[in-house]
Amino acid sequence: MVTWRPMTESDIPGVMRVANDIHRDLPEHEPIFLERLKLFAEGCMVLVEADGEEVGGYIVSFPVRRGKPPALNELLGVIPQDADQYYLHDIAILPGFRGRRAAAEGIGRTLEVARRYPTTCLISVYGTVPFWARFGFSPEPVDAAMEEKLRGYGPGATYLTHQNGP
Repeated sequence: MVTWRPMTESDIPGVMRVANDIHRDLPEHEPIFLERLKLFAEGCMVLVEADGEEVGGYIVSFPVRRGKPPALNELLGVIPQDADQYYLHDIAILPGFRGRRAAAEGIGRTLEVARRYPTTCLISVYGTVPFWARFGFSPEPVDAAMEEKLRGYGPGATYLTHQNGP
């Protein structure tokens, strides 16, 4: 059995191991994960075996200004006080931890945190738009600045949003 729990600073080496394995073509440096944890710990979780501490997955999410998620591997500095959208920056799960509905549970927990904001956004990579559609995310038109940002996430990166309210 696997379970999500709040991420701690001591989990960062495990998070980096998962990130480096899952996102070989989209690397992010350790300071990115440390900063997000420090700025918005409520949006950071790790997936572990119920009886262990090995990190087998993680979720990183935080508030942003609508349509302004950060570029890949970019420090935030601060969470904007006028944030009006929630950003699911990343969910990554190692193959050995998959197939146990952990992704659905983690996304559900993230969307609970996100309910304070009208919408949640994410950047879909690796052709995962159909996966995200199962959770109510759909493509949204983007401007030139967002197109440029999406290029940094690789071919086929797609900006998606989810309506949090009724």
